[in-house]
Amino acid sequence: MIDQPETYSISQLRSEFAVTPRTLRYYEELGLLQPERRGRRRLYHERDRVRLRLVLRGRRLGFSLAAIREMIDLYDVDPSERLQLERTIEHGRRRVRELERRRAEIDAALAELRGREAWCRGALAAIEAASDPDARPAVAAG
Repeated sequence: MIDQPETYSISQLRSEFAVTPRTLRYYEELGLLQPERRGRRRLYHERDRVRLRLVLRGRRLGFSLAAIREMIDLYDVDPSERLQLERTIEHGRRRVRELERRRAEIDAALAELRGREAWCRGALAAIEAASDPDARPAVAAG
């Protein structure tokens, strides 16, 4: 008896990876997944399951679907994985630079907001002190 490869239904993959059927169909449209068709049913093989895991990891890291597809498809071109690994490093370095640039922008915005908050608190304290009839003028130490 020949072992049949394990297959997964759209609902099994949906549950396992917490994605919608629409997402799976979209990835299929893009060629990222290639389920077997039996009538109206889609049967996903282990290869699709692995590719889905890679697509979702790539998305979580902020890669575009085009970059993910390129990296995944390179495995089929070069089973030694050398080209795939080189391209993954290249895309990864580019993403790290982008995230570091964004982090610098966020750090600058946070610093500006904190400085502005401190200034506003000082101005508010001055307004409250000026409007307090019981406030005494500060006596300079001599």
